[in-house]
Amino acid sequence: MSTEELEDELSRPSGADVEFLRQLEGDILILGAGGKMGPSLARLCRRAADAAGAARRIVAVSRRLVAAPGIDWLCCDLLDRAQVARLPDCPNVLYLAGRKFGSSDSPELTWAMNTVAPANVAERFRRSRMVVFSTGNVYALRPVASGGARETDAPAPVGEYAQSCLGRERVFEYFAKSHGLRCLFFRLNYAVDLRYGVLVDIARKVHAGEPVELTVPAFNAIWQRDANSYALRALGHCGTPPRILNITGLETVAVRAAAEFFAARFGRSCRFLGDPGPVALLSDASAAAALMGPPAVNTARLMEMVAEWVLSGGESLHKPTHFEVADGKF
Repeated sequence: MSTEELEDELSRPSGADVEFLRQLEGDILILGAGGKMGPSLARLCRRAADAAGAARRIVAVSRRLVAAPGIDWLCCDLLDRAQVARLPDCPNVLYLAGRKFGSSDSPELTWAMNTVAPANVAERFRRSRMVVFSTGNVYALRPVASGGARETDAPAPVGEYAQSCLGRERVFEYFAKSHGLRCLFFRLNYAVDLRYGVLVDIARKVHAGEPVELTVPAFNAIWQRDANSYALRALGHCGTPPRILNITGLETVAVRAAAEFFAARFGRSCRFLGDPGPVALLSDASAAAALMGPPAVNTARLMEMVAEWVLSGGESLHKPTHFEVADGKF
């Protein structure tokens, strides 16, 4: 698979996506569209809208302009209320903006991006429905045997990044309760697009002969195209108070087992660093699967896709997930 083919696959709408856009009214605004998921999500929305036959704008917003056919790209700093005020009205909003890496070095910027920007946006679009990207990091780390966190579990974030992400949810929750904003908290971990993701981190370490850390012994992962599909269709499930959905794969993957799989595929040995830790970041995504169907690509197939990509010399975005971090310091 080439990079062009990968981009095409990540933005390929499912039949369910197309049917959803036949029912959804209005344009779609994607905020924070310049990150890892935003461009492919914008293209998926455009392709689904075209296939549905409904005339609508797909508007992508980020700090930098990106050229994309059929997508109106706007430049905006979400920390600037005046710039946010000038954004076009839109009934459907996908909120992807946030900051994770570097949180320990500049915690004030992390808190601003994860709480002040949401306040600006929630005030501006309080009459819209909004899917708010969040993270499974708002939950406590869990023993692997206990299974993944459910949406009904109380948040217990570890570290300032996770705390600020819960802060983002609380800001939107306030506007939902005080102004009637309809929203859904999209608690995602971990998306994989072959150029980045936890499976990619492990595969590339094995391929390079580097040791794989076992501090966090297990994880969940989801093919990014499936995450994109869920994000679009989650617009149909926004509410007041906000709905919560965990978004990830349905399988729990052991780090050691994943490394050994890649070692076998690459014909190499694998080395490990440390002993398996007692807890991991794990989420139970059965509610999302029951509501919108299971992911089209299961974890076993996703691992095979990652192996094929690495073996073929596929490019990397060089953005490690730091899945091995257990103290919340990214």
